[in-house]
Amino acid sequence: MINKTYGRLIAMMVTCYVTVVVAAPHWDHEEQEKWGAIEDPSQTVIPLNYPYAECSIGAHQSPVDFAEARIDNTRKLNDLEVWYDVDKPVFYNTGHAIQVNTSPDYKGELKIGEESFPLIQLHFHEPSEHAVGGVKFPAELHFVHVGQDGRLVVLGVAINVGEENPTMQTILSNMPATGGEQNPNTGGIQIDPASLLPSIHHQSFDYLSLAGSLTTPPCSEGVQWYLMMDPISISAAQLEQLKGFYTGNAREPQNLNGRVVSSTK
Repeated sequence: MINKTYGRLIAMMVTCYVTVVVAAPHWDHEEQEKWGAIEDPSQTVIPLNYPYAECSIGAHQSPVDFAEARIDNTRKLNDLEVWYDVDKPVFYNTGHAIQVNTSPDYKGELKIGEESFPLIQLHFHEPSEHAVGGVKFPAELHFVHVGQDGRLVVLGVAINVGEENPTMQTILSNMPATGGEQNPNTGGIQIDPASLLPSIHHQSFDYLSLAGSLTTPPCSEGVQWYLMMDPISISAAQLEQLKGFYTGNAREPQNLNGRVVSSTK
């Protein structure tokens, strides 16, 4: 429980940039090319007065365009196993995306080799952030995990338009309309995060992987990304609902700077 609480605190700090001292400077996706230059007027010492500088000067930024990457499929990679359980989560509108926070005692995790990374939250971007040859999917889902040592691991899933996803509808129907608000889910609504994945039945699956960063300020690096090769689907009506919360909340692909993308096939 202590480890899960520690991980949750880290996730809040890095994904939402929350502090108890002062509110973080405002940012939005329309000015993403200027994130690194946003100043914090409460700070007077460089570099503290540029809290999002890594967005501009970081060498391992996310997302990326995979068509521009050198793909290495020659190395044996760790098997990934998804062990997500049903949960009674909190539905949270961050002001930049719709997000589902798992409950404090949630046991779901991503297993990478012999290491386990608890699932802390999941959130959505429209359109997708990662691209292939400049082409994006209609949306992208990020499962955010935090290890006991604070390491962040994100499992990304592309979203196509097709059949309706019942779990997606539950999320959309219970998400607060106003940024910064949350639905504490006192009614005990349950979702199964695994139902937002392709049919893998907990088994290992094919993926792309690379070292990267958060895709929103402060754009902290040291995030390990795993992108599933198979997409999921939501209905056209659900995509419109998603866009009713936020549209265009996707960062543009960043320079690879020599990074190699590992692939299982």
